[in-house]
Amino acid sequence: MKPIEDHRLTAMGLLSEVHAGLAARMQPVFSAAGLSEIDFETLVRLGRSPGERLRMTDLAAQTGLSTSGVTRVVDRLEREGLVTRVACATDRRTSYAALTDAGRERLESVLPLHLADIDSCFTGLLAEDQLEAFLAALRTIRDVVRPCATAGAERGSPART
Repeated sequence: MKPIEDHRLTAMGLLSEVHAGLAARMQPVFSAAGLSEIDFETLVRLGRSPGERLRMTDLAAQTGLSTSGVTRVVDRLEREGLVTRVACATDRRTSYAALTDAGRERLESVLPLHLADIDSCFTGLLAEDQLEAFLAALRTIRDVVRPCATAGAERGSPART
C-alpha cells in the first residue's frame, strides 16, 4: 500500500471533516444566543464542574486555551454578566471563574437546541453500543493528547467524563 492510501490518513481526515461539519452545524444556535463556540465551551465546563466554578488554570487546561486566552474569554463573559471571578480564600495567587445566575440561564436556554442538534447529526445516528464504544475510544485518545482536559474535575463528575 502507498503511504498516501494509509488508513491513518483516512482516520485523521474523517475526524477533521466531522469536527468541521459539527462545528458549522452547531454555530447558528450559539450565535443566536450571543455566544461563540469557546464562550459556550467555557460555560459548559463551568456548569459541569463542582460548585459551577474552576480555577482559571484548570479552565485553561480544560478548554485548551493559554492562560492569557482564557483570561480574555473570562473577561468578555464577565462583562456580559455570565461569569464572575472569585478569589481563593487560601491562596491569593489563585482565582476561580464561576458561573453566574445569568450565565446558567443563558446556558440552559441554549442546551435544548444544542442537544437536539447533537442528537440529529451525531449521537442519534449511533446505536447504543456504538455510542458507548465511540465514547470509550474518544476518552482513550483524549487522555493521551490532552491529559489535562479534565483538570479540576472530581472523579466521576460529568465534567470528567
